[in-house]
Amino acid sequence: MKVSGFTFIKNGQILGYPFLESIKSILPIVDEFVINVGNSEDNTLELIKSLSNEKIRVIESSWNDEMKDRGYVYGQQKMIAQFNCTGDWAFYIEGDELYHESELNQIKNSMKMHLNDSNVEALVFDFIHFYGNANTFLDSPGWYRSEARIIKNSVRSYAPDGLFWLILESNKKGRYPRAKHTGTSCYHYGWVRSEEQMKLKSLKVQKYWGGEQNEIDYSKIDKSILKEFKGSHPDVIKEWLPKSKGLFEADKNYKLTNKQKKHRFLVKFEKLFGLNFSKKHYKLV
Repeated sequence: MKVSGFTFIKNGQILGYPFLESIKSILPIVDEFVINVGNSEDNTLELIKSLSNEKIRVIESSWNDEMKDRGYVYGQQKMIAQFNCTGDWAFYIEGDELYHESELNQIKNSMKMHLNDSNVEALVFDFIHFYGNANTFLDSPGWYRSEARIIKNSVRSYAPDGLFWLILESNKKGRYPRAKHTGTSCYHYGWVRSEEQMKLKSLKVQKYWGGEQNEIDYSKIDKSILKEFKGSHPDVIKEWLPKSKGLFEADKNYKLTNKQKKHRFLVKFEKLFGLNFSKKHYKLV
């Protein structure tokens, strides 16, 4: 079995992505790691090359700034990297996502277990979305709780944006991949960065989604979805994490949006009936 890790990144340094830590977190279980580096305004490319790991293969690309439809340029850049993967499995990781060293063997065993099962096309992870600091995560149907991050290289897949895949069984319509859960988690640190870095990210990338720059204020959040993280972080990220303690504090005077009110209502139904209303871009088999 051969496993390809892959990602794409642009301006990773100035936007505060822990992209080096991200890459390092899965290097032990991949046979190659393909990194598509977009033309950047910082030292992202040089930092990646400084890793000097024989598994890493760098591709340099230019982004189409006129591609402004719902993040499709993200899908394009994701697939440029994936199309250069030579493994049986393609393990996609974003620049703010990491995996815990204690679960790497379980992830690899899941790939081995389902390698020759034609009914399984992808593998799924639970997501822990950290927010505001390293001690707080979000639990809401408004934030995807699980997602496919590993896919077989032998299936006809494509990415409408950076988040998920569709499978082409015909040339007319895509479907979500058939998947098994790895029983492990992806640690998502994007919302742990400083507000200044997130504001800069919004300024740089929101154009690819056809929208205006978003206002960033971490305190404007439904406090009921803030949960205390009691586990351990991956070793490779610990130096990068902010040192603040305790649960992140939301603005107690913040008025919920209609969407947030809807999500709070859905949480009540989830607890009553054991349901999960968060979006899923896969079908468990």
